[in-house]
Amino acid sequence: MNGTGIRLHAPAPGWAIAADVIVVGSGVAGLTTALRCAAAGAKVVVVTKAQMDNGSTRWAQGGIAAALGDGDTPEQHLDDTLVAGAGLCDEPAVRALVTEGPDAVRRLISTGAQFDTSDETGEILLTREGGHHRRRIAHAGGDATGAEISRALVEAVRDAGIETVENALVLDLLTDEAGRTAGVTLHVMGEGQRDGVGAVHAKAVVLATGGMGQVFSATTNPAVSTGDGVALALRAGAEVSDLEFVQFHPTVLWLGPDAEGQQPLVSEAVRGEGAYLVDAEGIRFMTGQHELAELAPRDIVAKGITRRMQETGAEHMFLDARHFGAKMWAERFPTILAACRSHGIDPVTEPIPVAPAAHYASGGVRTDLLGRTTVPGLYACGEVACTGVHGANRLASNSLLEGLVFSERIAADIIADPTAPGAPVVPAPARTPLPASEARYEIQRIMTAGAGVLRSAASLAGAATALERLHTASVEDLERDGKTAEPCVETWEAANLSLVARVLVAAARRREETRGCHWREDRPDRDDDRWRRHLVVRLTPNGTLAVHTTDTADFPPVRQETAPLDSLPVTAETPRGTTLAALKEPS
Repeated sequence: MNGTGIRLHAPAPGWAIAADVIVVGSGVAGLTTALRCAAAGAKVVVVTKAQMDNGSTRWAQGGIAAALGDGDTPEQHLDDTLVAGAGLCDEPAVRALVTEGPDAVRRLISTGAQFDTSDETGEILLTREGGHHRRRIAHAGGDATGAEISRALVEAVRDAGIETVENALVLDLLTDEAGRTAGVTLHVMGEGQRDGVGAVHAKAVVLATGGMGQVFSATTNPAVSTGDGVALALRAGAEVSDLEFVQFHPTVLWLGPDAEGQQPLVSEAVRGEGAYLVDAEGIRFMTGQHELAELAPRDIVAKGITRRMQETGAEHMFLDARHFGAKMWAERFPTILAACRSHGIDPVTEPIPVAPAAHYASGGVRTDLLGRTTVPGLYACGEVACTGVHGANRLASNSLLEGLVFSERIAADIIADPTAPGAPVVPAPARTPLPASEARYEIQRIMTAGAGVLRSAASLAGAATALERLHTASVEDLERDGKTAEPCVETWEAANLSLVARVLVAAARRREETRGCHWREDRPDRDDDRWRRHLVVRLTPNGTLAVHTTDTADFPPVRQETAPLDSLPVTAETPRGTTLAALKEPS
């Protein structure tokens, strides 16, 4: 049974397969982990919710940050990351990211990813984005970096013969009698032998499920980003941290007041190349607000846009890049150009209407420097994880790099771990109800109104009450009639969204300050004395949320129920500055 005894209502598994490692997700984090584990001889199964190339990585326009250029150093990259993180980054985790990052990018290139290079020198072209004081962002296809990385990794996984299960929603963690990970249950939305609910048994499960942007009405995240990994981890007894820090991308194409779901992103790289923000009168309102103006960290720019919208009563601002000209737009930003034109906006001749939208979760499932969660055998990597790298606000283009660096660390730990789990315990019947599928849209409206860019004690209290009302109604139906909504993808997703929304709001209510991408209108100042701390949340067996605040800003160690492994010099209690070079290479 998992750590809480709470699981989703679902039919019993009708089929099962076995592996050494299960990777849930097919973005840069998941596929890199799969490739490294498979190269060491492990049998890997990759489970992905849609097609292999349809995860969050594919949508990344901006690029991947690493100190690859002349004059740039990991130390400078570290400094910029710490500034953006607003006092809550874990410095050892950031140091691991920036020091191991350049070589990780080179290994990605050797895997087959092709970045834009100079015609004259053949060197990788590096650009600049918000919060970076150096040009250190590598791109592919101008603004199609994520698509190229996804293409290369998917091709490598297929060439390696790694088994994949597509169109599969992971449901819950399986554990043995000792509470150690023993696999997952999942539902395959496909045809043939693997259809419906089944199980994959393995000693290690790596969550690389991406974000939870669909908890809001407007987001840059794809439709599959419903917080499934965070919700699974909570039900399994794992801890999550810093979930209140949701980054709202400042410049998302505004499609009208009633637009919902995934919205087209206008990459920060457009501002990096010289585009500027203006209001309806053509006034550059970011000038004077920050030394970097439009290239300030994303929380600063999102707040600046939102403030100007409030001041002028406008529903959006404008991003003006008409001075780029048609040639630069076509060559440097072809994806964005096509997206804008498909919605009737031509950025060559007119400013682009933009507004902030939910973009990236800086918090997530709490891990150590090897990607281990508080549940033995369960790992997390990429946006679903909270490694301590991003603090209160992710620095632009650090996400793809985090996926690369920490996936390699996870693979090293898995391969060096000789532990084999016992047989999975047959789960007890589910005791918690599934909400109706239409609850998804109600949750999104509640979260957008109460926990979006602008937050206050009143708005968050209203969101908490509304979310609890939805949850209680489902519980009462189950207790009264013994019935719950029909188990299916839509109701499972609604259940996951409900859980992560409750956790996010609980953390945002507790943090009574403004820091990074958490902006409290009623608490407009940063309060280091009281709130330079982390919030850690877990789900209790009775379904309530236990929230505690750490004593210091130090990222707390991950303590697992089993003893640290002797086969690696790095344990859950080892100082967090340990680099990948310190890990014992698998034979």
